Amino acid sequence: MKAISITEPNQSELVDIPAPAAPGAGEVLLKVRQVGYCGSDLTSFRGLNPMVSYPRIPGHEIGATIEQLGADVPEPWVKGQKVLVSPYTSCGKCAACKAGRVNTCKSNQTMGVQRDGAMTEYVVVPHEKLFTSDKLSLEEMALVEPLTVGFHAVARGEVTSEDTVVVFGCGAIGLGVIAGAAARNARVVAVDIDDEKLALAKRCGATDTVNSMNEDLHERLQEMTDGEGPNVMIEAVGLPATFKACVEEVCFAGRVVYIGYAKAAVDYETKYFVMKELDIRGSRNAMPEDFDAVVRHLESGVFPTDAVITKTVSLEDAPAALAAWSENPGEITKIHVKF
Repeated sequence: MKAISITEPNQSELVDIPAPAAPGAGEVLLKVRQVGYCGSDLTSFRGLNPMVSYPRIPGHEIGATIEQLGADVPEPWVKGQKVLVSPYTSCGKCAACKAGRVNTCKSNQTMGVQRDGAMTEYVVVPHEKLFTSDKLSLEEMALVEPLTVGFHAVARGEVTSEDTVVVFGCGAIGLGVIAGAAARNARVVAVDIDDEKLALAKRCGATDTVNSMNEDLHERLQEMTDGEGPNVMIEAVGLPATFKACVEEVCFAGRVVYIGYAKAAVDYETKYFVMKELDIRGSRNAMPEDFDAVVRHLESGVFPTDAVITKTVSLEDAPAALAAWSENPGEITKIHVKF
């Protein structure tokens, strides 16, 4: 069968690989229909993902149909059903799993990162990793997983309708944060340096926007919050400057949530941690309840799916699309590969 393989840094190609074996007990064979490229796929292509070895088949943002059921797969799963997939694993034994936070399992292996992904015609997964919706298209299903990362960050920030939430970055993950915070009826301030991305953030639920290239971020945030600072700061860029700005701009007793990794060491003024008694939290992957929340949000029809998906390409054109994204990352929000 056909698959996309990142064979080495800056090189991907269409390859032939063996079809998966028949699904075992509790497993399902999926016919892959639509897969989104993730930012982790881009870093893998560029040779910057320390968790990836080569060759690697990318892909964990999945819209598929059930092709075959293994033994002991319970209802409601049936052949031909549209599904999406949670691409993570959990060991059930580490401290995180014992605490119920399986999204950050010490031994997690995400599809397309630590193990091969779904940028291929067929894939076998445990039925426990499936989600479905009668209302969503396969295109929307392939958009669920990246949005769950943002929804999980919002949950980590314990966002409520009483909060002003600042989101640094309006890429695919940042838009998920914005949509998740908006779904909780918070005031959402999107911060970016691209006016087009800020306009899209508005469509995703941002109530306010700040172009930090042209405006004084501190002054704007002080104006919006009567001099107190925002209640929650969520970082979805990965720059030392925005990591630092989170602790500097958040209010006293505020919450800071970091999703990505800073691309260089961060030189903090740590007095803010103590003076403000901040809650500083990481956010990794997503929980099953985040998938349920995103499915409900997309079912409501308020999310601008067509605007967020920048382009859709064929499997044959997927390697070229990945290379083009690497050349001009700022021009792309989300690429989908349609099978």
